[in-house]
Amino acid sequence: MSTGVQTRTAPTAGQHADGPRLLADIGGTNARFALETAPGEIGQVRVYPCADYPGVADVIAQYLKDTKVSRVNHAAIAIANPVDGDQVRMTNHDWTFSIEATRRALGFDTLLVVNDFTALAMALPGLTDTQRQQVGGGQRRQNSVIGLLGPGTGLGVSGLIPADDRWIALGSEGGHASFSPQDEREDLVLQFARKKWPHVSFERVCAGPGIELIYRALAARDKKRLPANLDTADVVTRAQGGEPLAAEAVECFCGILGSFAGNIAVTLGALGGIYIGGGVVPRLGELFTRSSFRARFEAKGRFDAYLANVPTYVITAEYPAFLGVSAILAEQLSNRAGGGSSAVFERIRQMRDALTPAERRVADLALNHPRSIINDPIVDIARKADVSQPTVIRFCRSLGCQGLSDFKLKLATGLTGTIPVSHSQVHLGDTATDFGAKVLDNTVSAILQLREHLNFEHVEQAITLLNSARRIEFYGLGNSHIVAQDAHYKFFRFGIPTIAYGDLYMQAASAALLGRGDVIVAVSKSGRAPELLRVLEVAMQAGAKVIAITSSNTPLAKRATVALETDHIEMRESQLSMISRILHLLMIDILAVGVAIRRASPDADVSDAVARAKENADDDATAVLDWLSHGASSTTRD
Repeated sequence: MSTGVQTRTAPTAGQHADGPRLLADIGGTNARFALETAPGEIGQVRVYPCADYPGVADVIAQYLKDTKVSRVNHAAIAIANPVDGDQVRMTNHDWTFSIEATRRALGFDTLLVVNDFTALAMALPGLTDTQRQQVGGGQRRQNSVIGLLGPGTGLGVSGLIPADDRWIALGSEGGHASFSPQDEREDLVLQFARKKWPHVSFERVCAGPGIELIYRALAARDKKRLPANLDTADVVTRAQGGEPLAAEAVECFCGILGSFAGNIAVTLGALGGIYIGGGVVPRLGELFTRSSFRARFEAKGRFDAYLANVPTYVITAEYPAFLGVSAILAEQLSNRAGGGSSAVFERIRQMRDALTPAERRVADLALNHPRSIINDPIVDIARKADVSQPTVIRFCRSLGCQGLSDFKLKLATGLTGTIPVSHSQVHLGDTATDFGAKVLDNTVSAILQLREHLNFEHVEQAITLLNSARRIEFYGLGNSHIVAQDAHYKFFRFGIPTIAYGDLYMQAASAALLGRGDVIVAVSKSGRAPELLRVLEVAMQAGAKVIAITSSNTPLAKRATVALETDHIEMRESQLSMISRILHLLMIDILAVGVAIRRASPDADVSDAVARAKENADDDATAVLDWLSHGASSTTRD
């Protein structure tokens, strides 16, 4: 079921080039959706009861079906829930979902999910006088901090900090600050609430349910019995009908809210004003405007005069969260297309006008649909951009990339907002789609972070040591022994004497025989095994060099001749070291490719270099040389 209510603000010139954008405001009870076809042009608002749908993807799919929209590329959701990482578990409803899995299921290029109060905060600078009602005095100061609170099912808190020509929204759980009574009546409310909860926060008494709580506390004071099924709406109706006890409860609620709003104002220094959102206050009408809210807001002793100059507003806009998520999504896409946060997108934007018309179509595809570039083969990219495959390659090289693969990697690194940049935890009950995507995304994220932070000077030093080594020994304990064996299989085909040891006794016996010209490559996730450290110390005292593939700031990294640091977030300490093993294997591949190139003629091209390296290797050519040869020939074909 949905309601077809629509809202439309004054349109501005130009539709979104990438099609309509989906905006959503999801609470514990209802999910609201809209389409933004151009900046400031929002319509097709529909409301769906959350209880009617098994999950967020289902209700979004229903909305897209109802509005008959053929394609949405970018979407943003404001949700009444903390958002920390990929997994979202709603506190006021039973929906749990992965942001990335939902994006894939719906076929979006971008899916942003933000806290609803963060979205509401971002809407504040754009509100007009007709979308807010001032309560009390005060004059807002331009380009100053703005505070936001909203009593609804819970008590949301946020704020906006001006930063140059944009705003930074604060994520906050300030509603859970401890309630502090200001008079005897509020002492009574606190005592009543403590019978239910060991900790009484402001959210307990000045969110929507707090009105009912206060009413029952005052009824208990007056020894008045109340029906068990009474709720906040009933109390407000009674107060508006003139019942003294209900009116007192609403007045007490407004006073507590005023004190809390004053706390937010002095905490943030909110000279730009305090805004009140949520669904409760607008329904109180004159009960709120005639209440002690403003007097209690200013009642801060020595700071009375300070707060008297801070205005307070009630937000009256019908769907303000849409304005906020629209602003957040626009900033995200702007950063992607030309902001300073991504060098590759900035480079595309700067070069676009200098490209040929055909190459410009590839540039537009990369800016508006980056995931198509990242995920699709070259034949599909060329088809979507309506160009030839060589044009795609020319575009990539015009950006300074070796070819399409290199451009895809740089584009993935620059793509922010929905590509995983932090670790997503696998949970019991995850489907194969969910945990499979998390394992892959976590690995991709770790590889991209390694690419950004790897010390390539250390890589060069390690390759120099390996290339000139008389003998190379690879040491790894436990899971790391697999990596050591892989390295042994690669490097012995270069014609260098090499061996891999996964047993401490064999490592100690062999290390004692090493000397100048010998190199040990020690692979360890923890870098702390004392026995391994003693073995390496013996070899180094005899003149051998040690290359460590390990985490940063470990004893092994600090003692090694060269440390190649591979930091990452592992899924759980009790599980296998999946990500660390992959990163360690990648480091071995990098070192093997480097040695292969060093052993070839330095003035030959890559394909010739690999061919000569193969001539000097065994007939069973190393896998890394095959890979490098394939990569070189692919680049030539491009």
